[in-house]
Amino acid sequence: MQVMMKGNEAIGEAAVRAGCRYYFGYPITPQTELMEYLARRMPAVGGTFLQAESELAAVYMVFGAAGAGARVLTSSSGPGTSLKQEGVSFLASAELPCVIVNVMRGGPGLGTIQPSQGDYFQATRGGGHGDYRVLVMSPASVQEMVDLVFKSFAKAELYRTPVVLLTDGVMGQMMESVVLPEAQTDESAKPWITDGCKGRQRRVIKSLYLDPDQMEAHNLHLQAKYRQMGANEVMSEGYCVEDAELLIVAFGICARVARSAVDSLRETGIRAGLFRPVTLWPFPAESLQSAAVGAAHVLTVEMNAGQMVDDVRLALPGREIHFYGRMGGIVVSAREIEAEVRRIIKGEEK
Repeated sequence: MQVMMKGNEAIGEAAVRAGCRYYFGYPITPQTELMEYLARRMPAVGGTFLQAESELAAVYMVFGAAGAGARVLTSSSGPGTSLKQEGVSFLASAELPCVIVNVMRGGPGLGTIQPSQGDYFQATRGGGHGDYRVLVMSPASVQEMVDLVFKSFAKAELYRTPVVLLTDGVMGQMMESVVLPEAQTDESAKPWITDGCKGRQRRVIKSLYLDPDQMEAHNLHLQAKYRQMGANEVMSEGYCVEDAELLIVAFGICARVARSAVDSLRETGIRAGLFRPVTLWPFPAESLQSAAVGAAHVLTVEMNAGQMVDDVRLALPGREIHFYGRMGGIVVSAREIEAEVRRIIKGEEK
């Protein structure tokens, strides 16, 4: 089924078609259309939509539904996602699968309702307390939003972990043609859920371990799972990287803009290429290393003060990594990227 959909609404429809029947959240621009869409859609499929009294309440409703075995979604923007971080740490420790959407806006603080990529650190470094990770995926089109929602629910249940879909206000508001997959039903076996213990041994879901040896053992178990995720769940995309003399690294909307810049630069004889991480955690370090082998220069482009650039530097030790960023809700333009590429190639000082 092919339709025109706004990004936020496409996420909602994809969640329904992926078998999600519970949504808990609180409105904040620029993700509110996702809530509005599911407020209509969930009752139509026998699901539950509930606007909680706060983001804090919403994330613990997610905890309860996930613990009972439901496919559950919550969404917000940067400030609201910050309020949910305590609950995300609890979800990660209790090994409860869920999908968390962050449609990023400018910050810090309440900031602006305009788009940003300033929540990269929050998403990829475990924004709450303790030693934990979550799988983080970043779409670059409305179609990929749909596809990654399906993948997010599947991976959340495979690893029993929260999965973050990290997008931004441009992606959430833009409209594109998408192909919607056929609806799925949630029939996966979940022998760990707490759905009543009549006739069987009781199950316990918790994140509190008073004995330090037990707490360490649980942490070691989680870290082993994260290593497995790091080995198996890395996704990236390369564009014109084979002969690139300068490699641009960007994610989300910046990657789409950078792709246009690559095309324009190549028309003028500059061999630019683009590397796009799709999973921001685990970060595709080995794929980036392969893509950057022949490039004389590497430029990271982000809509923030420089966050993913830290992971690029870790992936390419000893290499000079250039950075170009815009903040405050300003969307970087292809012309700006082209000018920065020319400056780097000419060796001009910034």
